[in-house]
Amino acid sequence: MKSKVITLDNADAGEIELSETVFGAPIRRDILARMVNYQLAKRRLGTAKTKERNEIAGTTAKPFRQKGTGRARQGSRKAPNLRGGGTAFGPRPRDFGHKLTKKVRQMALRTALSAKQAEGNLIILKDIALADGKTKSLIEKMGKLGWGNALIVAGASVDEGFARAAANIPNVDVLPTQGANVYDILRRERLVLTTEAVTALEERLK
Repeated sequence: MKSKVITLDNADAGEIELSETVFGAPIRRDILARMVNYQLAKRRLGTAKTKERNEIAGTTAKPFRQKGTGRARQGSRKAPNLRGGGTAFGPRPRDFGHKLTKKVRQMALRTALSAKQAEGNLIILKDIALADGKTKSLIEKMGKLGWGNALIVAGASVDEGFARAAANIPNVDVLPTQGANVYDILRRERLVLTTEAVTALEERLK
């Protein structure tokens, strides 16, 4: 399939041939859901921790005698049912990540790219070089292009001036090709790929 290529000034820069395998794959919502869950699970820190009965600092003496007080018997002040005692079955540090095969991860990325293409929200850019590196000038250019909410995927590296200018613009993310991922593609309305990014993604996913 062919797609139009434009510049940052919204000028025509020719056409590019897109791979049907990468940009014309069937839309599998179940695969996208699995991939998003996989990514978000890996991001969780899992550092929540509460002290259990054996970790509480305090006396090991019996609080009061067994009989004759009228109170329920107690063997320790560290028991979970007492104030200042340990937590019963509290959270422990853990890894929330789970496995997802490479084949499924690649399928998910192809599906995300194909979904943006099918929606008409995939834009191919010649390059993202920005000479002045000014946020104001980039906002003006993006306003004319209608990119209020976009993920921009550059080549192997991101142009320093463009990255600096885009850093302060809300709802706009800039990533190198290696960082392209399903979650960030889906959370932004438009997906902007440079011609270099298209080539790299096709080589990675074919």
